[in-house]
Amino acid sequence: MSLKDLPRDAQPREKLLVRGPGALADAELLAIVLRTGVAGKGVLQLAQELLEPPAIDPISGLLRGGFGGIAGLLQAPSQDLARIKGLGPAKRAQLLAVLELARRALAQRLSERAVFDSPGAVMQYLQLHLAGKDHEVFAVLFLDNQHRLIAMEEMFRGTLAQTSVYPREVVLHALRHQAAAVVLAHNHPSGAVHPSPADLALTQMLRSALGLVDVRVLDHIIVAPGAGLSMAEQGLI
Repeated sequence: MSLKDLPRDAQPREKLLVRGPGALADAELLAIVLRTGVAGKGVLQLAQELLEPPAIDPISGLLRGGFGGIAGLLQAPSQDLARIKGLGPAKRAQLLAVLELARRALAQRLSERAVFDSPGAVMQYLQLHLAGKDHEVFAVLFLDNQHRLIAMEEMFRGTLAQTSVYPREVVLHALRHQAAAVVLAHNHPSGAVHPSPADLALTQMLRSALGLVDVRVLDHIIVAPGAGLSMAEQGLI
């Protein structure tokens, strides 16, 4: 059934305007972003299929299905989106633009107030940047003396197992930004967010290195799809 065949008050756009975005299911919100379906498939069906879990085709061995929900879809790189029939360049651009708008909105929020006035926003910001990556990335949020965000930099990347982090580079970037404090962050593509002994050792090493130039390490946050951990909240810093 196409959207035009639905009762007017059940069509996603009209439903949103009357009842607010919270009244819509994920697929309905996604249908509004996509706007149109493809030949033989309405936009709501296309949206629902995109949110289905991915699966390996037993015959071809190729990845089929969707992206396992809104987070997986919005964090998917353009080349992964391109495998879906019906997601041409225009629709891929729309989805990528939605994610970038969310990132920029959170970055603006964090630049206007102390990051720990909005701890949830910090976690969301890092989730949007790092959680969907299939390789480990180490990033640093550089903060001013009021703990507002100056910049975030993805400084090192590694394999699924490890990332090589060089304290000297972190110190140099902190000085370049004239940062008074930092929040360290990295992702665990495995999905587990419990810090490893190597994570704890790295945190202490960076605290010592940055302390020499009077830059405080406020937190080290680990993110994974649908999960996150603050070492500060766990009493590990």
